[in-house]
Amino acid sequence: MLSVSESKNIQSDLLPKIGTGFCGGLSRTCGPCGAVIGSVMAINIFYGRNKPADPLDKSYPPVQKFVKEFENMFGSTNCRQLIDCDLGTEEGRKKFTADNIIIQCKIFTAEATKMVMAIIDENS
Repeated sequence: MLSVSESKNIQSDLLPKIGTGFCGGLSRTCGPCGAVIGSVMAINIFYGRNKPADPLDKSYPPVQKFVKEFENMFGSTNCRQLIDCDLGTEEGRKKFTADNIIIQCKIFTAEATKMVMAIIDENS
């Protein structure tokens, strides 16, 4: 979310704060990958609605495209499935560090950013 926003000259002190709880599969709960959640938020900076009554049809297609591309590339959008460890446990965090899994997370984030940028650019 932050990389995409900054590349489009959108800056706010809120952006890094908003994304903090997404790391570790939604705050180490084995949920969605933080790169996926951040990507959906980045897409919605450009295609999201401003009011609850506004239509969703501008947001859903690019989000669906992103999710499909991410799943095709990595096999899942779920943190635990992607990294094969439970960050909610001490054992999982030790494995994450010992196996240097952060490298894989950086790959997810980099590729997700590329996907989102391509989606935004093709819809602009």
